[in-house]
Amino acid sequence: MLALLSLSAHAEGVGTSARAFVLYCANNGEVLSAENPDEKLPMASTTKLMTTLLTLEAADKDNKVVEFTEEMTAEGSSMYLKVGEKVTLYDLAVGMMMQSGNDAANAAAIALAGSVEGFASMMNEKAAEIGMKNTHFVTPSGLDDDAHYSTARDMATLMAYALGNGAFREMTAQTSMTVDFVEPEDKRVTYPNHNRLLNLYDSCIGGKTGYTMTAGRCLVTAAECDGLTLVAVTLDDRDDWDDHMALFDYGFEHYAVYAPDNSRDIRVDVVGGVGDEAAVYTALTTDMVVPRDRLGDIEAKIFLSPFLYAPVGRGDIVGEISYTLDGKSIGKSRLLSADNIAYNSRRRGFFEYLKDVLGF
Repeated sequence: MLALLSLSAHAEGVGTSARAFVLYCANNGEVLSAENPDEKLPMASTTKLMTTLLTLEAADKDNKVVEFTEEMTAEGSSMYLKVGEKVTLYDLAVGMMMQSGNDAANAAAIALAGSVEGFASMMNEKAAEIGMKNTHFVTPSGLDDDAHYSTARDMATLMAYALGNGAFREMTAQTSMTVDFVEPEDKRVTYPNHNRLLNLYDSCIGGKTGYTMTAGRCLVTAAECDGLTLVAVTLDDRDDWDDHMALFDYGFEHYAVYAPDNSRDIRVDVVGGVGDEAAVYTALTTDMVVPRDRLGDIEAKIFLSPFLYAPVGRGDIVGEISYTLDGKSIGKSRLLSADNIAYNSRRRGFFEYLKDVLGF
């Protein structure tokens, strides 16, 4: 991943009431500001970000109906499932994301893995897969356990990854959702989202709340503006709503996604083809996030061969554009052929070939 520049120039101006916090750029995985980002702490019901993600991934393959049983019951927050009632996996995810239902989390865990312990293993496998390096899950709901912990950085990593799942991204952005029960057939419940930031901050696109006496107030949220996606995580924070808004304000004020000028007409000569040249287009390989006040200082350098040998296929990589700021690389765009140029199979003498190469 590419490093952001001049972070320290702004980071001193960010402060929260949290024991640990991170402001994370989902575009490129960089941390914009943080305090104690890798301290292992309980994360309460923000745990359900992982449980919801795994449930939605399973529901995408088989949105099976789950019957709620006695062993699925749980203390704490609830979507108020009763023994014998039936809902789909997707609707259990709704109950977790909207109502923070511990009963929904247990039901999904047991339905998918046969036990809470088995599901915890699935959670830990997924955590390792997506780069959560200092996290260990024990419960699907986030109820306190000494061996159940994460970090602000890891929870930001999880949220950024989850936003790549279409069903998750759509669900977490809803201020309320309605569940139609499979059994009883006439039961229909609308659950409000506990994430108040969806109403407090216009750019907020989702998140998850959490609280226990041990963990304190925990909050993971995401916001998006002009192509820049930020994730804020606060653990043990008595003023989390205001802190998240302040973090997002800081991030959007000081950083921006650089959009290269791709309007230039780039062409490359082709030797030995039925056509003499190929048009070229650009494809950005990664988002470039830079300090907003440095957008005008970015330099672009084109690396392109003077000619290509036929055949040339549409989409073939023919070069690149390198973008730098203060001499440091911040990103690249691939240069791709926009044309198919077939090989010219007619027999040619040496002088004809030489003329093609030299462009005479």
